[in-house]
Amino acid sequence: MRRTRLFLPLILCFFGAAQLCAESPKALSRRISQVLAAPELQQGFWGIEAVSLSTGKVLYAQNSTKLFTPASNAKLFTTAAAFALIGPDYRFRTTVETNGTLDTHGRLTGDLVLVGRGDPNLSGRELPYDQHTERNDHPIQVLQQLADTLVQKGVKYVDGDIIADDSYYAFERYGEGWSQDDLVWSDGAPVSALTINDNVVFLNVQPADRAGEKAFVGILPSADYYRIDNRILTTPAGTERKIFINREPGSTVVTLWGNIPIGDPGASEGIAIDDPAQYAATLFRQLLEARGIVIYGKDRTRHTELASLNTFRVISRASANGGEGAREVDNQPLVLASYESQPLLEDLTVINKVSQNLHAELLLRLLGKEKGTAGTIEGGLEVERGFLNGLGILGTQYVFYDGSGLSREDLATPDAVVQLLRFASTQPWGKLFHDTLPVGGVDGSLAHRFHDLDPRAHVYAKTGSLTGVKTLSGYITTVSGNQIAFSILTNNLNLPAIQVDQAIDAIVEQLANDENGKKSARNKLAKKK
Repeated sequence: MRRTRLFLPLILCFFGAAQLCAESPKALSRRISQVLAAPELQQGFWGIEAVSLSTGKVLYAQNSTKLFTPASNAKLFTTAAAFALIGPDYRFRTTVETNGTLDTHGRLTGDLVLVGRGDPNLSGRELPYDQHTERNDHPIQVLQQLADTLVQKGVKYVDGDIIADDSYYAFERYGEGWSQDDLVWSDGAPVSALTINDNVVFLNVQPADRAGEKAFVGILPSADYYRIDNRILTTPAGTERKIFINREPGSTVVTLWGNIPIGDPGASEGIAIDDPAQYAATLFRQLLEARGIVIYGKDRTRHTELASLNTFRVISRASANGGEGAREVDNQPLVLASYESQPLLEDLTVINKVSQNLHAELLLRLLGKEKGTAGTIEGGLEVERGFLNGLGILGTQYVFYDGSGLSREDLATPDAVVQLLRFASTQPWGKLFHDTLPVGGVDGSLAHRFHDLDPRAHVYAKTGSLTGVKTLSGYITTVSGNQIAFSILTNNLNLPAIQVDQAIDAIVEQLANDENGKKSARNKLAKKK
């Protein structure tokens, strides 16, 4: 009897292992098929792949080599390339410079130039990220610090202009395939190497004290950049709030209409800044004048037009022969004030945790500037393609037109995403990359999902969302401690977003509950015996 008990597990193992191994994937496939069986979920397209990180075994796959619109899952490719090629310790530097001189009387002869080099966090954003990344009440604190430094340096008069210089990256504000509906709002804020407060201003609407009067509309940060056409009326308490906002692309007029009831707590909406550098110049001038600095010139911008990049190298070679360009290179500017960012890791966390589109676009241009031919979209994409090619991810498995996934023309296969995730997990920076992803039930865009997941399981994954598109890709620690890389991409579903999220979450739960799946298989085996 002792020997029977002792060797029974071995007997079950030898005689039942093949059946158990065969049934376990089938059981998982059956459970996922039950999730997707709902008729409304069948109307769209599903691409899924899940792979064990320890064995490389494909645990589940459906349409995994088909191309899907990835939405913000594209940020996984951009941030992974930055980890690998730029490094988490990179820092941005913003300066205030002049080619003139500052005399003992505080007179600056020449222009005062605010130079941006791609820092995405010239704002009131609180870093490092700690379950949230709220902006505080000081959205222009970096510009204020730079202005204070100029006062400390003794600047009292500026004979020249105030120039906002974002020429570090090309003047290429929007990605190909972006919807014009996005361009007016914060999600589609234009890209600039000189980015202030995520290139948005916030409109704050408050009711008046009496019905029939116009509502109060404030703008933060305040600057003489947008003209507000306020037509919102205050209505009696208890009425419904209806506020409409319109700004045509390229226009600096914002029209608001509708109504807001007495006692309403108010509303706030982020409006994208059409030309971030021009806004920065206007704002910086106001800050300087508020500190008593007299400016005799005007405020203007300095951009790098895409067309000029075609002749950049020719100009550089001509400069070496002593032409006009050579004198400009030799004339090094005087740096009057500077600001250094926190390490790039902090922003990589922001990008993935809250799916920050603008920061991902800035990151793509950084890749092109530091590791490619130019700080352009194509320059960054060329670097990214080289990076992915080195991983063995074929060009037929993806096509990107931006760094954020906002483009409707982006495509990727679930298999390409999983290959990227598997590679990242083997790298020295893999843990840092892993930790930039939202944690299910804890923070970022997954803070309100996966609360009912088995506490032994954990989900670290990047969300993605466009109209008709919902995606989720990342890592799962299963209830038995196994590590899985997975990608779930859905397209063409005309359903409420929450319903698609629930279906995706149910699939993730089936992947995470591997121990329960094994128990189910063992129970079936025991019954047969």
